[in-house]
Amino acid sequence: MLHRIGARWTVFVVNALDDGPRRFTELKAHIQGITPKVLTETLRSLEADGLISRREYDENPPRVEYALTPLGRSLLIPLRAVRLWAEQHVPDIEAARARLQA
Repeated sequence: MLHRIGARWTVFVVNALDDGPRRFTELKAHIQGITPKVLTETLRSLEADGLISRREYDENPPRVEYALTPLGRSLLIPLRAVRLWAEQHVPDIEAARARLQA
């Protein structure tokens, strides 16, 4: 499970769904650099883990939306904490890298 949560694209997809449901094309446009194949694989894995839901609409053309489940929404809390920690410690990390390269 830690591998899933720590995966690069998982964080981006979960954060992209924070504001509400999105369609595949909206997610792709919002998450720069992700390929359609990787997005599809990530969405399938997150759905299998119960972190997101997939809703199909009986329309022509077909429409599918992805949304966070309550379990997925609970993941936002630790992700925000990690982001806050990273933002607060960027100067420390940069200083450590500079010392190592000197």
